[in-house]
Amino acid sequence: MLRATLKSLLGRKLRLVLSGLAVVLGVMFVAGAFVVTDTLGRSFDRVFAAAYATTDVGVTAKPKIAVSEMEGEQVETPLKASAVDQVKTVEGVKSATGMVSADGARVIGSDGKVINSYGPPRLGNNWLGEDDQVTLREGRGPTKDDEIAVNAAVAKAGNLKVGDQVGVLTLEPKKTFTLVGVWGYPGNKDSIGGAQEVAFTTPVAQKLMLGETGVYSMINVRTADGSTDEQVRDRIAAKLGGDYVVKTGDQLAADSSADLKEALAFFNKILLGFAGVALFVGVFLILNTFSIIVAQRTRELAMMRALGASRRQVIGSVLLEAVVIGLIAAALGLAAGIGVGAGLGYLFSTMADGLELAPVGVPLAAVLSSLIVGVVVTVVAAVLPAMRASRIPPVAAMQDVATPDRPLTKVSVTGAVVGAAGATMLGIGLYGTSSLWLILGGVLVTFVGVALLTPLISKPVVALLGRLFSWSVPGRLGRLNSGRNPRRTAITAAALMVGIALVTGVTVVMNSAKTSLAAQVEDTVKAEIVIGADQNGPRPPTFDDAVLTKAREVEGVRAVAGLWQDQAQVDGKLDYVSATDDLAKLTDAYGSAPLATLKDDQLVVSTQKADERGWKAGSVLTVQLARGDPHKYTVVATYDEMALPATYLLPASATKDFGIPSPMFGFVRLTDGTTVAQVLPQMKALVADSPEVSATDRTTFVQEQLSTFDTVITMVQVLLALAILIAVLGVVNTLALSVLERTRELGLLRAVGLSRAQTMRMVTVEAVVISVFGALLGVVVGSGLGAAVVRALNDDGIDQIVLPWDRMGVYLVLAALVGVLAAVLPSIKAARLNVLTAIAHD
Repeated sequence: MLRATLKSLLGRKLRLVLSGLAVVLGVMFVAGAFVVTDTLGRSFDRVFAAAYATTDVGVTAKPKIAVSEMEGEQVETPLKASAVDQVKTVEGVKSATGMVSADGARVIGSDGKVINSYGPPRLGNNWLGEDDQVTLREGRGPTKDDEIAVNAAVAKAGNLKVGDQVGVLTLEPKKTFTLVGVWGYPGNKDSIGGAQEVAFTTPVAQKLMLGETGVYSMINVRTADGSTDEQVRDRIAAKLGGDYVVKTGDQLAADSSADLKEALAFFNKILLGFAGVALFVGVFLILNTFSIIVAQRTRELAMMRALGASRRQVIGSVLLEAVVIGLIAAALGLAAGIGVGAGLGYLFSTMADGLELAPVGVPLAAVLSSLIVGVVVTVVAAVLPAMRASRIPPVAAMQDVATPDRPLTKVSVTGAVVGAAGATMLGIGLYGTSSLWLILGGVLVTFVGVALLTPLISKPVVALLGRLFSWSVPGRLGRLNSGRNPRRTAITAAALMVGIALVTGVTVVMNSAKTSLAAQVEDTVKAEIVIGADQNGPRPPTFDDAVLTKAREVEGVRAVAGLWQDQAQVDGKLDYVSATDDLAKLTDAYGSAPLATLKDDQLVVSTQKADERGWKAGSVLTVQLARGDPHKYTVVATYDEMALPATYLLPASATKDFGIPSPMFGFVRLTDGTTVAQVLPQMKALVADSPEVSATDRTTFVQEQLSTFDTVITMVQVLLALAILIAVLGVVNTLALSVLERTRELGLLRAVGLSRAQTMRMVTVEAVVISVFGALLGVVVGSGLGAAVVRALNDDGIDQIVLPWDRMGVYLVLAALVGVLAAVLPSIKAARLNVLTAIAHD
């Protein structure tokens, strides 16, 4: 039986290739996810090892608020200069140097624009001279308060040269410096990990990057001979006490790398999620392939039963084929995944200029997951066809190999039950527990239910779609072929349905959210002009609060309010807080119920947050901001969170302890009769020295803020393209195997006068009908699931269901094109059949 199975495999190489392609592509995504995260993880290890190469022990102050990489930007607590003197007295300390190094120094290039960063920090440092890591390439280090030096990455990105007047944005508004030096790193590197660095004199660095002079962000300790780094670390920790964090250079490098690996782990989960979708679609392809193969081998399998093979042996024969195909596909998928992982790593390193990519590695997780996923998915998909093969009676060996399609009663009932279960899970997840896993499980089960119900609806729908092509004999034949086997048509179409349904569903949710929020902002925000910008780096852009004062003096301006934002611990829980310089003016700008200007010890909170935390007017909250000591605020009022742009609003006095003590937004309300065109040019002039920030009319600002939704839709479409590609392979697979199955029939059609061109058109019509049916099913199911999610989000302000009619139309047109492309090879094969040989085919 084993020899017969292997011989059958080798005798049908085409089905081996077609069956394995889906697994190859799915496994490729799985392996690629592990390879790229492993490669980037080791790259970050090398980056931070280099960054702390001259640090034996590092001393920092314990942060006021601990923030992970996924939660936002960590604001370090400055160290007093006296701590440096204390560390110097510790036994085993060779030297202790106060260092300033903080993210947020944005250099303005020669084109007048801020040099963007797509991930790596933009560090402002104090110049400490050359060492083993820093070597001047041009000029010298800064010695005066109006001088700076930059690393070569900044100089190249901004097209800057020594002697230029360079603007720099920090915690303070734009200041202009003379560029006196450019430095690089060992190995002729322009940066460490793509970081942009600018160096000031120590007092200037302290003031601009830490907010005050006489403080440092870290103490860099070199260990004397005769003491280990660990010994010195422990001695310093004992000397300074619990308000400080003391670590060796190796620990600092490992911890910094671990923070970025946390973000990588999230990226890895996204890739694995899309790999799961691709493999889920692949199950349909494999299931269909093995079903067709079993139908084609009816006489062969029946002969085996007649010669004494048991049902178990027949099942084992089919499953052995699946294991072989799975192993080969997994190996190919792993190889392809290594290539994809290397490509993604290279792409990431080019985006983060200066990140030196570690050699591509293949972690054990990539190998094991590829093999397990490849084999398990293939075997699971082959179980039902194997069971069906085992039920073939020996008498079938004496009958025609054609197998009539079985009744759809059982599969339809099963589909109805599974679909109802999926709908129930979705309902509970969306309207009851709000459990993400329950919602995702409901979506998956619903997809399976719809897929099981697809054969029931395929016959009438396919017949209806086929009438569009029934104006010719090939068209009528193609329509009849696509509807002759509802199960096969349904499984092929279901693969395409899954990908398009997911894209459509996400598009419905994103478009609905975008439209709902835009309408909400238009109704809520009465300010005709907004000052602000999109975030183009790790830290959000800000502007000088003096802009707000000058804006109030412009003729035709009725109210101006600034908005600051930061993270804080509010009664022990991490949350986002905001502050405004004039709450009364902010409520005017937002057209909400007026609230009195806050005193220094007062705040207002949204009604929703107050209900969640059990607060009311008069409650006293303890707020720990990024800087300073904890402060107690009394809740003086609550408001609907949709009425104002914040959950908490603190007084302007609190902003001195914000991580970024400058406003991020300004809202300008005009007097009656004043037009935007009259005031906007003056507002633009006020922010001319803040190249990251612009003044725009309300509608433009809203569209800019909501453009993220379009980005998400595009990303989902790109990532789900793999699932749709697998679905296309499914159509090709079905047609190719169907042509083999109908060899004799095609020969007879050719014998009675069907030309080659007509044969190709017949196969193409069949492919187009199946593809359009799958796409139509996908847009219907996707729209329904998307609408259900939007309905569940009504309480969060997403109350408008927007169906992407234009995109859905594009999907249907593309599906027709997919059908045409998928039919190319099978139709050519069908047209080239030798008529006499085909008629004699058994």
